[in-house]
Amino acid sequence: MNPPTPSLTFLDRDHSILAFNERVLDWARREQVPLLERLRYLCIVSSNLDEFFEVRMAPHLAAFNANEPRGPQTADDYVRLSAQLHELVAQQYAIYNDELLPLLQKQGVELVSHGERDAAQRRWVKAFFEREVQPLLMPVGLDPAHPFPQVANKSLNFIVRLKGRDAFGRENEVAIVKVPRVLPRYVRVPGPKGSKKTVFVSISSLIRSHLADLFPGRQVTEFSQFRVTRHSDLAVDEEEVKNLRTALRVGLQHRHYGEALRLEVSAGCSEFLSSFLLEQFALPPQALFRVPGPVNLVRLNQLIDQVDQPALRFEQHTPGWPVQLVPGQSFFERMQQGDVLIHQPYESFDAVLAFLREAVNDPDVLAIKQTIYRTGSKAEMIELLREAVRRGKEVTAVVELKARFDEEANINYAERLESVGAQVVYGVVGLKTHAKMLLVTRREGGVLRRYGHLSTGNYNPGTARLYTDLSYLTADKSLTADMEQVFLHLASQSRLPRLKSALIAPFHLHKAMLERVERAGLAAQSGQDARIILKMNALTDEPMARALAIASQRGASIDLIVRGACILPAQVPGVTDRVRVRSVIGRLLEHSRVFYFRCGDEEELWLSSADWMNRNMLRRVELAWPVTDPALRQRVKDECLSAYLHDTRDAWLLQPDGDYRRASDAIEGPGLSAQAALMARYGHRSQE
Repeated sequence: MNPPTPSLTFLDRDHSILAFNERVLDWARREQVPLLERLRYLCIVSSNLDEFFEVRMAPHLAAFNANEPRGPQTADDYVRLSAQLHELVAQQYAIYNDELLPLLQKQGVELVSHGERDAAQRRWVKAFFEREVQPLLMPVGLDPAHPFPQVANKSLNFIVRLKGRDAFGRENEVAIVKVPRVLPRYVRVPGPKGSKKTVFVSISSLIRSHLADLFPGRQVTEFSQFRVTRHSDLAVDEEEVKNLRTALRVGLQHRHYGEALRLEVSAGCSEFLSSFLLEQFALPPQALFRVPGPVNLVRLNQLIDQVDQPALRFEQHTPGWPVQLVPGQSFFERMQQGDVLIHQPYESFDAVLAFLREAVNDPDVLAIKQTIYRTGSKAEMIELLREAVRRGKEVTAVVELKARFDEEANINYAERLESVGAQVVYGVVGLKTHAKMLLVTRREGGVLRRYGHLSTGNYNPGTARLYTDLSYLTADKSLTADMEQVFLHLASQSRLPRLKSALIAPFHLHKAMLERVERAGLAAQSGQDARIILKMNALTDEPMARALAIASQRGASIDLIVRGACILPAQVPGVTDRVRVRSVIGRLLEHSRVFYFRCGDEEELWLSSADWMNRNMLRRVELAWPVTDPALRQRVKDECLSAYLHDTRDAWLLQPDGDYRRASDAIEGPGLSAQAALMARYGHRSQE
């Protein structure tokens, strides 16, 4: 492979992640979006930024504190990222205070501060505080015998400066009040008499109004709410531990108290208190965020859930039954006729649950194998697998204990499955199992036959209503045999034979995708029509990005539909002229991964659980499988590729300098939305 031209410079990954959040924040600005949904997008951005700090910021802060590089990170990177984060947070609170709160008030939804409450509301709040809140608060006055307490990651706290002496005559002037997580963050209070308004008070406002009650005999002179964000990416040396599940349980206990990375305080917090907190958490000034509002916007989801005004929400989308399936028909009979594609959430994920349910209840089914990465809080699939064990079937579950922020849930699921006799394994040491597979083995006429389900997403009924994903049901002998081999490899650690249809990371997927990119480039160089279209969440693997640049220089036409971070610049003269990158940010979270290659008259289309990231290709067990049925391949091209390439409402176009521009800027009128069109199409079918 020829080296790229010297002028190829990759875009910064962290900058790209924050640029993605700026695009999500745009939905909170859109006047045509229902008001509560605009507020929810604000919460989504806050949640994303929390995760950014928890996972991405520690090495940057380490480089800044050492004033020397830590790997690829430098002190300048930390300063630059901090400035970008401060600007993004400032935009969030400007939208919240200047746009959303006034509009909510016009719709009869009010968040009232102490000064805005009438006498009756103040009495109600006081009674609530004394009955429900004060008994759970334990103020800690700081002195040599009472050092600064451990403050959990992302928890709400107050710091208070006091005047006067304590019960022992000492002038310890600083106290900390932790707010327990069991307390609701937004409490609905009675509105004015005769009013239909929906009125809320935040727990922080409620407590600050009664701080003096917590310190009898002392005068509160200064106070501020505060929240610290800590490093939360669990690091366990799997080669050294004897029991990964036990090691992770211990790690989870410490996650809430990792290295401090960000400090949020009220905008009016005094220099004395903010400096005191920065010193306690050993943070530089850039880590201090003064916010004009609640320090945790994510918790506004509690307020949203309590407002009963359907007009302020998106019109509910009801997924239809998959078009290739007939309600009541046996899945096994249908899959014998050919592969089935389910496009979620336009089509219902319930069909996947129905497939597993039929397998559990079918006496001819002998074995069920499934990977478990994220299954949601209700975890109906876990209960179905437990029932399968009780019915005498062999059940193997590959549970990924290291699924970020789902570790504890998956440990519990593993224990529940083991308690009834399921075979539970945790995949390969050092690798996350991110492939989504469900394999059913059935006795038919004296022979065993396999039926499989593959997915670009998770086995989570909740997110299946919010994420676009592709589910694939197949009885293809070659593909299901590959799935069997992958399960055998994960359980036994035996050498994986060459697969017949599928591609698996970390063994084949990376190399195979690079080969296909190169093949397209060489085909274009020889005068053939060559096209690459890739749809994924992120493109951050440098060898793959470099290969795409080379293929474009050789003449291949490349379209990348990348929702989040993308390090490959688009349409840089002489470097990536033929590379176009678009990010579609719609009502639904784009999650499907589709890889399309055409060289002359030959075309391939692959579905996968993997993004084009180094970790996915080389440090995870991922799967990609081909769509060989011409009709299904055309359907994926139409619904997942062409529709998004023609989106002019929700799409953003990457510029050579790394900035994104709205596709709608180049047109007049409302534009076309791929998601809206698909929801309308499948919504119509569900009503037929």
